[in-house]
Amino acid sequence: MSSSQTRIAQARTFLFVPGNRPDRFVKALQTGADAVVFDLEDAVGSADKEQARAEIAAAWSALQAHGVPLVVRCNSAGSDLGKQDIAWAKQLTGDWALLVPKAESVQALEQVHAALPHVPLIPLIESAQGYAAVRELAAVHGVCRLALGHLDFMADTGLQCSEDEPELAPLRFEIAMATRLGGLAPAIDGVTTALQDGERLRSDVQRALRFGFGGKLCIHPRQVEGVHQAMQPSEQELDWARRVVAADESSGGSAVQVDGKMVDQPVVQHARRFLARAR
Repeated sequence: MSSSQTRIAQARTFLFVPGNRPDRFVKALQTGADAVVFDLEDAVGSADKEQARAEIAAAWSALQAHGVPLVVRCNSAGSDLGKQDIAWAKQLTGDWALLVPKAESVQALEQVHAALPHVPLIPLIESAQGYAAVRELAAVHGVCRLALGHLDFMADTGLQCSEDEPELAPLRFEIAMATRLGGLAPAIDGVTTALQDGERLRSDVQRALRFGFGGKLCIHPRQVEGVHQAMQPSEQELDWARRVVAADESSGGSAVQVDGKMVDQPVVQHARRFLARAR
């Protein structure tokens, strides 16, 4: 895995920018986002798809020079637009990743990998069919991470969510299990549409973390820093994690007590995850 691909696997924030808005490309790369997604799908009208491809291709070399991992979101792989996107994407050089929306078909995802064998794939789970096939999709060669498109999922299924979206807990849990079984990097949670509500963003990030997710899709530059802050463990959590790891190392891996509670290897793994998030 290249260093850029490793950074895609570890990215916390994926900021969308419309592919037909080249005036926003560099601005997006300068936000501090861990990765920038150049969108050919929802953010681009059907009449502007060809222009968006041309704008991205024209700027591609200059975009790579910024050193920020690049991602392209194509149209649905089974659609004519998606097939055009995949054929066009063969010209893109260097390290980058492909966000594949409406992922439902293993065969379609395998065809994308065959066309772009060196490009990490991030399937977006956005439908009931995608939910039903998520474990198989996670096992397709070339898949790096899974991502949740909960707004499209709600539209597809007719679900109406209350605050904190408990109705989607089974979906997030299944994506987490598919991620673990597929040996993938932590999954990426869906967008927060409340652009002015920092508390809502923090709450959404903390919910994603509870489900084992490690990244979030962002639709506005101001969300980037908010996500990064929300993913940072508290000083209390870090202090606990450091003491747990130190106690484990001192005991040689035997069970010990920290704060009057038994610490064994599952607890140590949990502590190490806190420390990894802090890094």
